Amino acid sequence: MKIEFFCPYWGSEHLGYVPFLHKIKEAGYDGAEIILPYDSVAKDLIKKTAEALQLKIIALWGGVIEGDFRQSIKTYEAHLRNACSSKPLFVNIQTGKDHYSFDQNVQFISLANQIGEETGVKILHETHRGKFSFTANGMSAYFEKFPKMRITADFSHWCCVSESLLEDQQEHVDLAITRSDHIHARVGFSEGPQIPDPRTPEWATTVDTHLLWWDKIVDSRKKAGAVLMTITPEFGPFPYMTKMPYTQLPITSQWEVNLYMKNLLKERYDRGSVADH
Repeated sequence: MKIEFFCPYWGSEHLGYVPFLHKIKEAGYDGAEIILPYDSVAKDLIKKTAEALQLKIIALWGGVIEGDFRQSIKTYEAHLRNACSSKPLFVNIQTGKDHYSFDQNVQFISLANQIGEETGVKILHETHRGKFSFTANGMSAYFEKFPKMRITADFSHWCCVSESLLEDQQEHVDLAITRSDHIHARVGFSEGPQIPDPRTPEWATTVDTHLLWWDKIVDSRKKAGAVLMTITPEFGPFPYMTKMPYTQLPITSQWEVNLYMKNLLKERYDRGSVADH
Protein backbone atom coordinates (compact mmCIF):
# COMPACT_ATOMS: atom_id res chain seq x y z
CA MET A 1 0.00 0.00 0.00
CA LYS A 2 1.28 3.42 -0.96
CA ILE A 3 1.23 6.20 1.64
CA GLU A 4 1.05 9.79 0.40
CA PHE A 5 1.53 12.98 2.38
CA PHE A 6 -0.40 16.20 1.95
CA CYS A 7 0.36 19.71 3.18
CA PRO A 8 -2.38 21.96 4.59
CA TYR A 9 -2.87 25.31 2.88
CA TRP A 10 -4.22 26.49 6.23
CA GLY A 11 -1.56 28.75 7.67
CA SER A 12 0.14 29.40 4.31
CA GLU A 13 -2.52 31.61 2.76
CA HIS A 14 -0.08 34.53 2.74
CA LEU A 15 1.94 32.73 0.04
CA GLY A 16 -0.83 32.45 -2.51
CA TYR A 17 -1.82 29.27 -4.30
CA VAL A 18 0.95 28.97 -6.90
CA PRO A 19 3.97 29.71 -4.66
CA PHE A 20 2.50 27.42 -2.00
CA LEU A 21 2.15 24.50 -4.42
CA HIS A 22 5.71 24.98 -5.66
CA LYS A 23 6.97 25.11 -2.07
CA ILE A 24 5.31 21.86 -1.02
CA LYS A 25 6.52 20.12 -4.17
CA GLU A 26 10.09 21.05 -3.28
CA ALA A 27 9.51 19.84 0.29
CA GLY A 28 8.53 16.37 -0.89
CA TYR A 29 4.77 16.40 -0.35
CA ASP A 30 2.48 14.47 -2.68
CA GLY A 31 -0.26 17.08 -2.66
CA ALA A 32 -2.19 19.73 -0.78
CA GLU A 33 -5.26 19.78 1.42
CA ILE A 34 -7.01 23.02 0.66
CA ILE A 35 -10.35 24.84 0.87
CA LEU A 36 -11.21 25.38 -2.78
CA PRO A 37 -12.40 28.90 -3.59
CA TYR A 38 -15.72 29.57 -5.28
CA ASP A 39 -14.02 31.72 -7.90
CA SER A 40 -13.72 29.53 -11.00
CA VAL A 41 -10.53 31.20 -12.21
CA ALA A 42 -8.74 30.63 -8.90
CA LYS A 43 -10.06 27.09 -8.70
CA ASP A 44 -8.83 26.35 -12.21
CA LEU A 45 -5.43 27.86 -11.37
CA ILE A 46 -5.05 25.50 -8.40
CA LYS A 47 -6.04 22.50 -10.47
CA LYS A 48 -3.75 23.29 -13.43
CA THR A 49 -0.77 24.18 -11.23
CA ALA A 50 -1.18 20.99 -9.22
CA GLU A 51 -1.41 18.91 -12.38
CA ALA A 52 1.72 20.54 -13.82
CA LEU A 53 3.61 19.78 -10.61
CA GLN A 54 2.14 16.25 -10.37
CA LEU A 55 0.50 17.08 -7.07
CA LYS A 56 -2.87 15.80 -5.88
CA ILE A 57 -5.56 17.91 -4.22
CA ILE A 58 -7.72 17.00 -1.25
CA ALA A 59 -10.61 19.45 -1.03
CA LEU A 60 -11.24 20.57 2.53
CA TRP A 61 -14.19 22.34 3.98
CA GLY A 62 -14.27 23.43 7.60
CA GLY A 63 -18.00 23.12 8.06
CA VAL A 64 -20.82 25.56 8.65
CA ILE A 65 -21.05 28.21 11.34
CA GLU A 66 -24.75 29.14 11.30
CA GLY A 67 -26.73 28.04 14.33
CA ASP A 68 -29.96 27.64 12.37
CA PHE A 69 -30.32 24.08 11.10
CA ARG A 70 -32.17 24.93 7.89
CA GLN A 71 -29.64 27.55 6.85
CA SER A 72 -26.73 25.37 7.92
CA ILE A 73 -27.68 22.47 5.71
CA LYS A 74 -28.13 24.78 2.71
CA THR A 75 -24.67 26.25 3.30
CA TYR A 76 -23.25 22.77 3.79
CA GLU A 77 -24.64 21.64 0.44
CA ALA A 78 -23.23 24.67 -1.38
CA HIS A 79 -19.75 24.21 0.12
CA LEU A 80 -19.75 20.47 -0.51
CA ARG A 81 -20.82 20.82 -4.14
CA ASN A 82 -18.12 23.45 -4.68
CA ALA A 83 -15.52 21.15 -3.13
CA CYS A 84 -16.58 18.29 -5.43
CA SER A 85 -16.62 20.46 -8.55
CA SER A 86 -12.89 20.16 -9.32
CA LYS A 87 -12.91 16.37 -8.94
CA PRO A 88 -10.33 16.26 -6.14
CA LEU A 89 -8.80 13.06 -4.83
CA PHE A 90 -11.55 13.24 -2.22
CA VAL A 91 -13.36 15.77 -0.05
CA ASN A 92 -12.71 16.04 3.68
CA ILE A 93 -15.55 17.90 5.36
CA GLN A 94 -16.64 18.82 8.85
CA THR A 95 -20.27 17.83 9.16
CA GLY A 96 -23.24 18.89 11.30
CA LYS A 97 -23.01 20.29 14.81
CA ASP A 98 -22.54 18.94 18.30
CA HIS A 99 -25.81 20.55 19.47
CA TYR A 100 -27.97 19.27 16.61
CA SER A 101 -30.08 16.20 17.27
CA PHE A 102 -29.07 12.79 15.98
CA ASP A 103 -31.76 12.97 13.29
CA GLN A 104 -30.63 16.43 12.16
CA ASN A 105 -27.03 15.30 11.82
CA VAL A 106 -28.24 12.22 9.94
CA GLN A 107 -29.70 14.62 7.34
CA PHE A 108 -26.24 16.15 6.79
CA ILE A 109 -24.64 12.74 6.31
CA SER A 110 -27.45 11.56 4.00
CA LEU A 111 -27.01 14.70 1.90
CA ALA A 112 -23.27 14.07 1.66
CA ASN A 113 -23.97 10.50 0.52
CA GLN A 114 -26.32 11.82 -2.16
CA ILE A 115 -23.80 14.37 -3.43
CA GLY A 116 -21.04 11.78 -3.41
CA GLU A 117 -23.14 9.47 -5.56
CA GLU A 118 -24.11 12.27 -7.95
CA THR A 119 -20.57 13.58 -8.44
CA GLY A 120 -18.56 10.37 -8.08
CA VAL A 121 -16.34 12.10 -5.50
CA LYS A 122 -15.44 10.30 -2.28
CA ILE A 123 -16.48 12.23 0.83
CA LEU A 124 -14.91 11.74 4.26
CA HIS A 125 -16.28 13.21 7.48
CA GLU A 126 -13.63 14.64 9.78
CA THR A 127 -13.73 13.91 13.49
CA HIS A 128 -13.88 17.40 14.94
CA ARG A 129 -15.07 19.14 18.08
CA GLY A 130 -18.19 21.21 17.55
CA LYS A 131 -19.43 18.90 14.77
CA PHE A 132 -21.51 15.71 14.76
CA SER A 133 -18.29 13.74 15.25
CA PHE A 134 -17.11 15.55 18.39
CA THR A 135 -16.81 12.48 20.66
CA ALA A 136 -15.49 8.96 20.21
CA ASN A 137 -18.43 7.29 21.93
CA GLY A 138 -20.99 9.39 20.08
CA MET A 139 -19.71 8.22 16.71
CA SER A 140 -20.70 4.61 17.29
CA ALA A 141 -24.41 5.29 16.69
CA TYR A 142 -23.62 7.04 13.39
CA PHE A 143 -21.37 4.18 12.29
CA GLU A 144 -24.25 1.80 12.96
CA LYS A 145 -26.67 4.01 11.02
CA PHE A 146 -24.26 4.40 8.08
CA PRO A 147 -22.23 1.18 7.66
CA LYS A 148 -20.37 2.58 4.63
CA MET A 149 -19.50 5.97 6.13
CA ARG A 150 -15.76 6.72 6.12
CA ILE A 151 -13.93 9.32 8.14
CA THR A 152 -10.84 11.47 8.45
CA ALA A 153 -9.26 10.54 11.78
CA ASP A 154 -8.32 13.60 13.77
CA PHE A 155 -8.38 12.17 17.26
CA SER A 156 -6.70 15.28 18.68
CA HIS A 157 -10.19 16.77 19.00
CA TRP A 158 -11.47 13.81 21.00
CA CYS A 159 -8.57 14.20 23.43
CA CYS A 160 -9.54 17.81 23.99
CA VAL A 161 -13.27 17.12 24.39
CA SER A 162 -12.80 14.15 26.73
CA GLU A 163 -9.90 15.67 28.69
CA SER A 164 -7.97 12.45 28.22
CA LEU A 165 -5.91 10.36 25.83
CA LEU A 166 -9.03 8.21 25.43
CA GLU A 167 -7.65 5.46 27.66
CA ASP A 168 -11.15 4.49 28.82
CA GLN A 169 -12.75 4.61 25.36
CA GLN A 170 -10.64 2.10 23.49
CA GLU A 171 -13.57 0.19 21.98
CA HIS A 172 -14.93 3.37 20.40
CA VAL A 173 -11.50 4.40 19.13
CA ASP A 174 -10.95 0.93 17.68
CA LEU A 175 -14.24 1.15 15.80
CA ALA A 176 -13.33 4.57 14.41
CA ILE A 177 -9.95 3.21 13.32
CA THR A 178 -11.67 0.63 11.11
CA ARG A 179 -13.64 3.45 9.42
CA SER A 180 -10.66 5.77 8.84
CA ASP A 181 -9.35 6.41 5.31
CA HIS A 182 -7.35 9.59 5.95
CA ILE A 183 -5.33 10.88 8.90
CA HIS A 184 -4.88 14.40 10.18
CA ALA A 185 -1.55 13.94 11.94
CA ARG A 186 -1.92 16.54 14.64
CA VAL A 187 -1.27 15.68 18.28
CA GLY A 188 -3.83 16.74 20.86
CA PHE A 189 -3.79 16.47 24.63
CA SER A 190 -6.23 16.50 27.52
CA GLU A 191 -6.67 20.28 27.51
CA GLY A 192 -6.35 21.17 23.85
CA PRO A 193 -6.32 19.98 20.23
CA GLN A 194 -2.64 20.75 19.63
CA ILE A 195 0.49 20.34 21.72
CA PRO A 196 3.03 23.17 21.36
CA ASP A 197 5.70 21.13 19.57
CA PRO A 198 5.87 17.36 18.88
CA ARG A 199 9.67 17.44 18.76
CA THR A 200 10.12 18.19 22.45
CA PRO A 201 10.73 15.42 25.02
CA GLU A 202 8.03 16.55 27.45
CA TRP A 203 5.35 15.54 24.93
CA ALA A 204 6.88 12.19 23.93
CA THR A 205 4.25 10.03 25.66
CA THR A 206 1.40 11.98 24.06
CA VAL A 207 3.02 11.77 20.62
CA ASP A 208 3.56 8.02 21.07
CA THR A 209 -0.13 7.53 21.86
CA HIS A 210 -1.11 9.20 18.60
CA LEU A 211 1.53 7.27 16.66
CA LEU A 212 0.05 4.00 17.86
CA TRP A 213 -3.43 5.10 16.73
CA TRP A 214 -2.06 6.04 13.32
CA ASP A 215 -0.16 2.74 13.10
CA LYS A 216 -3.43 0.88 13.68
CA ILE A 217 -5.18 2.89 10.96
CA VAL A 218 -2.41 2.18 8.44
CA ASP A 219 -2.46 -1.50 9.39
CA SER A 220 -6.27 -1.61 9.09
CA ARG A 221 -6.13 -0.12 5.60
CA LYS A 222 -3.46 -2.60 4.55
CA LYS A 223 -5.54 -5.52 5.79
CA ALA A 224 -8.55 -4.14 3.92
CA GLY A 225 -6.54 -4.24 0.69
CA ALA A 226 -6.33 -0.49 0.19
CA VAL A 227 -3.81 0.63 -2.43
CA LEU A 228 -3.48 4.19 -1.04
CA MET A 229 -3.36 5.75 2.41
CA THR A 230 -3.25 9.53 2.82
CA ILE A 231 -1.90 11.59 5.72
CA THR A 232 -1.94 15.35 6.28
CA PRO A 233 0.32 16.63 9.07
CA GLU A 234 -2.06 19.32 10.30
CA PHE A 235 -0.51 21.38 13.05
CA GLY A 236 -2.19 24.74 12.63
CA PRO A 237 -1.38 28.42 13.14
CA PHE A 238 -2.82 30.61 15.92
CA PRO A 239 -5.13 30.01 17.74
CA TYR A 240 -4.19 26.32 17.52
CA MET A 241 -0.57 27.31 17.99
CA THR A 242 0.28 29.34 21.07
CA LYS A 243 1.66 32.84 20.69
CA MET A 244 4.31 34.22 22.98
CA PRO A 245 3.00 36.93 25.32
CA TYR A 246 3.57 40.56 24.38
CA THR A 247 5.62 39.81 21.25
CA GLN A 248 2.75 37.82 19.69
CA LEU A 249 5.34 35.64 17.94
CA PRO A 250 4.37 32.00 17.31
CA ILE A 251 5.87 29.60 19.83
CA THR A 252 7.36 27.56 16.98
CA SER A 253 7.22 27.25 13.18
CA GLN A 254 4.06 25.64 11.83
CA TRP A 255 5.82 24.82 8.55
CA GLU A 256 8.75 23.13 10.29
CA VAL A 257 6.55 21.15 12.67
CA ASN A 258 4.40 19.79 9.84
CA LEU A 259 7.47 18.99 7.77
CA TYR A 260 8.98 17.19 10.77
CA MET A 261 5.80 15.15 11.21
CA LYS A 262 5.71 14.29 7.50
CA ASN A 263 9.31 13.09 7.54
CA LEU A 264 8.84 11.20 10.81
CA LEU A 265 5.85 9.29 9.50
CA LYS A 266 7.35 8.68 6.09
CA GLU A 267 10.44 7.14 7.67
CA ARG A 268 8.30 5.18 10.12
CA TYR A 269 6.16 3.58 7.43
CA ASP A 270 8.94 3.19 4.87
CA ARG A 271 10.72 0.91 7.35
CA GLY A 272 8.11 -1.78 6.93
CA SER A 273 5.16 -3.25 8.74
CA VAL A 274 3.55 -1.16 11.43
CA ALA A 275 3.56 -4.30 13.53
CA ASP A 276 7.27 -3.64 14.05
CA HIS A 277 6.56 -0.45 16.04
